Amino acid sequence: MVDWRAQLRRYALPLGLSALMLAVAAGGEPARALLRYDRAALAAGEAWRLLSGHLVQLGAGHLLLNLAGLWLVWLLCGGWLQGRLGVGVLCAAVLGVDAGLYLFDPGLSWYVGLSGALHGLLAAGVWRGWRGGQGAMGWLLLLLGLKLAWEQLAGPLPGSEALSGGPVVVDAHLYGTSAGLLGVWLLELRRRPGYRAAPPPSRRGPRE
Repeated sequence: MVDWRAQLRRYALPLGLSALMLAVAAGGEPARALLRYDRAALAAGEAWRLLSGHLVQLGAGHLLLNLAGLWLVWLLCGGWLQGRLGVGVLCAAVLGVDAGLYLFDPGLSWYVGLSGALHGLLAAGVWRGWRGGQGAMGWLLLLLGLKLAWEQLAGPLPGSEALSGGPVVVDAHLYGTSAGLLGVWLLELRRRPGYRAAPPPSRRGPRE
């Protein structure tokens, strides 16, 4: 018999993010203008954009791409990001993207999308899985590193801008990945001072 409450707990983060992204998309252009990361508006004190900008999408194609990416990340490694740990990593990735863009990309006037934060979640999840003894996660880490290197040297992956319906800010992926890895390391250090490797998840995933 399926334990629906346990399943809801396991998928609470992607379900919540999906609902918020869909709600923002339903608001159309007014919501996009009000909520996107906007450098000038942030300088004027509109701090909510640091969070809401990651829920805003360029359009329907970008929304579907980020929703698919979110659920793919969770299916791949969500078992390693349950409970407060996953929320903490997400917050670290979001703040890392915001700080990176604001400090190191002063020419970027606005930004929307969840891809930077998704890179942080993916990096943290596969790192925990690899440390927990799942060797295949090491290959995913390598592929992620190669993707980031390509983006920094050659720009967005071929076809990614066409799929998203606009320019891809590859620096956000680098900032999100770095912050996600740093965040999971700090959170694990706080939770287990003697931490060496995360235990492998049960069928329902690790719990707090």
